[in-house]
Amino acid sequence: MILDKIVEDKKIRLVEHKSRISMTEMRKMAEKCEAHPASFYEGLAKPGISIIGEFKKASPSLGNINSQIDLTKRIDEYNASVDCISCLTEEDHFLGTVHYLKEIREISPLPILRKDFMIDEYQFYEAKVIGANAILLITGILDDVQMKDFYQLTTELGLDALFEAHTEEQMDRALNCGAKIVGVNNRDLRDFTIKLDTTKRLSKMVPDDRIFVAESGIVSDEDVKYLKECRVDAFLIGRAFMEAANPQELAKHWKAL
Repeated sequence: MILDKIVEDKKIRLVEHKSRISMTEMRKMAEKCEAHPASFYEGLAKPGISIIGEFKKASPSLGNINSQIDLTKRIDEYNASVDCISCLTEEDHFLGTVHYLKEIREISPLPILRKDFMIDEYQFYEAKVIGANAILLITGILDDVQMKDFYQLTTELGLDALFEAHTEEQMDRALNCGAKIVGVNNRDLRDFTIKLDTTKRLSKMVPDDRIFVAESGIVSDEDVKYLKECRVDAFLIGRAFMEAANPQELAKHWKAL
């Protein structure tokens, strides 16, 4: 299963990272730095559809992304059109790095989600140090105790959490953990197939007082219209924006549909 391989590779990477900066040192750095003031929650809670524009270089399902503009120009376009930014920091399968997030932080006032496979406290301290405003909690790779403990740590660090679910059981666990922001990943991380009706199916479970995010597989006007009918508050869009020559215009167009 692809997901298992990603998590195993992440564990290896964490050993490497901790050899450069220890857990103790990373925690001290996090405790000393002020959390960036932008609020991921507030960025998505505004009236109307919000958009999270993603920066990523590749994905296991689709390979390398043929980006037409560089990081600085892309983030300038995001700054003018989206509500939050998502940055992939997973190295082996998405070709991400924490350095991309740090670069984005330097040139964007928007709330930034650190999108990674978060399995260790170290990553949460690191997220604050590099300037993230929120982290991703993937219910499919965490048990209930881990989710609760990681969510508590996230809150203590002054960050928001996007809980990601793909099944009814995962959504139930996220909501029981007290998730304020819940996302449905239309991509099954076990085999990377995409079905937009996953959002529609799970939408029935999401209370009105939660922020509801649709993730993955959003590439056309029809996709946007379909998902808007599912009561979502926000879209997380990656490849379509990364391959667009003008993501600013595309984001504005999809908001207006």
